[in-house]
Amino acid sequence: MSKYVVSSSPHLRDNVSTRSIMQDVCIAMLPACAAGILFFGYRAAVILALSVAAAVLSEWFYCKATHQKVTVGDFSAVVTGMLLAMNVPSTVPYWMPIIGSVIAILLVKMIFGGIGQNFMNPALAARAILALSWAQAMNSFATPAFGNIAGADVIASATPISGAANGGFTLLQLFLGNVPGTIGETCKLALLVGAAYLVWRKVISWHIPVAFMGSFAVCYLIATGFNVNETAYQLLSGGLILGACFMATDYATSPATDAGKLLFGLGCGLLLFIFRFVKNTPAEWCSFAILLMNVVSPLIERVTPSKSFGEVKKNA
Repeated sequence: MSKYVVSSSPHLRDNVSTRSIMQDVCIAMLPACAAGILFFGYRAAVILALSVAAAVLSEWFYCKATHQKVTVGDFSAVVTGMLLAMNVPSTVPYWMPIIGSVIAILLVKMIFGGIGQNFMNPALAARAILALSWAQAMNSFATPAFGNIAGADVIASATPISGAANGGFTLLQLFLGNVPGTIGETCKLALLVGAAYLVWRKVISWHIPVAFMGSFAVCYLIATGFNVNETAYQLLSGGLILGACFMATDYATSPATDAGKLLFGLGCGLLLFIFRFVKNTPAEWCSFAILLMNVVSPLIERVTPSKSFGEVKKNA
């Protein structure tokens, strides 16, 4: 009779947990959320609170209804709620982020097995469904009212992308966030501060954000005859930086290897360039570019496999 001995594998261990990673992501998003409240008033804060609450409660009810361990303590539902709220205008009805969070958690995350099992980013998928279902509400943006806690004017305004070339906004306005847009996408300074924190904490690496923004910029430079000003304007417009730093880097829906991450980021940048420049529509297509690459991510994993621990490359 054969004897089998079960022993521990030589895994490398540290103190990083899902909870600590998600908490770091929440901390990184706080500057952009604060900027959104500063520019768009109390409605932005209410939408953020409703979105997070709906996401957490949806996951809690699902776990209870299916007699599973309650997983809301890992903070992944909080991250989903925050990301969804950052991707909607401050002018949407209060019921919309609630519906979006329920869709993100139940339809995209939990039904596929919970955190790590979803094949696309839950917040982005919910955002896409909201945009397709209620296009007018999702494309009506408030004019920022800096420091006006009572809220910005709710008259629909064009975003820099949907406006004419350079849309009347300066690069400084785009960088600081004093432009129409969704709650979390306008202040690029806040987003970059949060992204730098995530890189410093080693929650994300530079590969996907740099490849995403770099490939988009190179394509736009070539297409515009090396118009640096127009390319910079496009880089600072819409949800590109928010998507590149906080959504394309999602662990479950992006490749694990450095080569895979670079390829994934290149694909996101190329798709967004096609949507913005070639298709030339006023809508923001960043979320759709990332979702399409989420679907392709398993294929990228297959063509960019990681080397097994201790593996020695054989000589040809």
